[in-house]
Amino acid sequence: MAEEVEEKASFLDKFSEVSAKVGNQVHLRSLRDGFATVMPIYILAGIAVLINNVVFPLFLKGDALANVQYWGNAITQGTLNVATVVLSGIIGYCLARNKRFKNAIACVVIGITALFIMMPQTVGTAAASIADVTELTYTNPSDASAKAVTVKYDKVEKDIEKTGRVPSGYQLSSVGSDNVSGVFSKNFTGANGLFGAIIIGLAATTIFMKLSENEKLRVNLGEGIPPAVADTFNTMFPMLITLSIFGLIAALLHGIWATDLMTIINTCIAAPLKGFVNAGPWFVILVYTLANLLFCLGIHQSTISGVLAEPILTILITENMAMYAAGQPIPADHYMNMQIINTFALIGGSGCSLMLLLDTFLFSKSKASKDIAKLSILPGIFNINEPVIYGYPIVYNLPLMIPFVLVPDLFIGLTYALTCAGILAPCVVMVPWTTPVFISGFLAVGGGTAGVVAVIWQVIEVAVGMAIYLPFMKVSERAQAKQMELAAEAEKQNA
Repeated sequence: MAEEVEEKASFLDKFSEVSAKVGNQVHLRSLRDGFATVMPIYILAGIAVLINNVVFPLFLKGDALANVQYWGNAITQGTLNVATVVLSGIIGYCLARNKRFKNAIACVVIGITALFIMMPQTVGTAAASIADVTELTYTNPSDASAKAVTVKYDKVEKDIEKTGRVPSGYQLSSVGSDNVSGVFSKNFTGANGLFGAIIIGLAATTIFMKLSENEKLRVNLGEGIPPAVADTFNTMFPMLITLSIFGLIAALLHGIWATDLMTIINTCIAAPLKGFVNAGPWFVILVYTLANLLFCLGIHQSTISGVLAEPILTILITENMAMYAAGQPIPADHYMNMQIINTFALIGGSGCSLMLLLDTFLFSKSKASKDIAKLSILPGIFNINEPVIYGYPIVYNLPLMIPFVLVPDLFIGLTYALTCAGILAPCVVMVPWTTPVFISGFLAVGGGTAGVVAVIWQVIEVAVGMAIYLPFMKVSERAQAKQMELAAEAEKQNA
């Protein structure tokens, strides 16, 4: 028996040690810190999208609605549509701070500049009107094997068929326009480019800091030079070399393969990774199982979830907001996202501990537990549950550890299944993680009828969570009572 206890303790110690190493890996930690820093602008974007698409249409229509919605569109333009640019600089800054690099602000410049260097220099545009059309493509609907015919569009000629350049039986199938240079597409500056921001921001900053360690690349201006000026000259050559490297890579990709790094990242890394996360709830469930188990051992769950899952899940909800703002449907591969976790799987905080507090008020016979519940209920309403985790306690409390780990897993799986079945609407708004239950559900799916359904599901979740926690709470209280009895007997014997 003693050997089994030692083996379990040894396993838990090793698990904690490995988890701590993963959570403290400097690049992953910088990624987590970067997303935490920019989170307020995503939340603001979510609020603007919600008001623009749900609140304003209730009172206004036509031109008046369009004029008022300019407010939300402007916020979207300055948040979601530049999210990649902001994140690339912030990640560089966070990595520099975590590595204790002296000139962290220079890494912001490196991250943003390298990102733009790696973007394509021309952007294809779709024709908005007949005046923008540059060529027309015709196909033969009666002969699928017939080769398509593409002709340059002469804006003076209104009837192409009369010119004789199109064979008989061919019909117009598509129009096209020229590529535009000197612009940047929001496909790369907005939510779709976030993976590029992560990779380029981390890579450029790492190279820059490594080069900055070389004394031969520093410019010594002598004594009496202001620190800001000295720092600028010390980083000049490392910065020039770093950006030149990225410029060379961009030129090679364009010249040899006619592509760019942002496209490669989106195609070869971002799409498969997002697809893997959304292939089902299993990866997310695994991550939060480990994360909540870690919390039960006294180490905050963000050590695991904050570096393995939350960045990808945050990207997915950010893309959902952009699609929702543009009036586009949410694809199935975006159903699993960070808002599902915050709204439906972490009710009251990690482990859905709000259900434990409600059980304690209604069914507990322990005065100590009720006293802790009274202190913990207000923070718990706003999804802050450290008081109950360390005060109840849940930490190293085996009966309560079980529902603390299993209840969120159950709700992740069920919520995802209900969304796929069309019963729950996909989450399209990032609301603050401190938003109380029921309000969070209504807002996360965009309000309206979908919001009411989401609230009903949260009510069911609370009831189910309380039912699961109740027997474990009673076992925990009995164990605590037995421990108190043994402690009292030990004191009598010692006396």
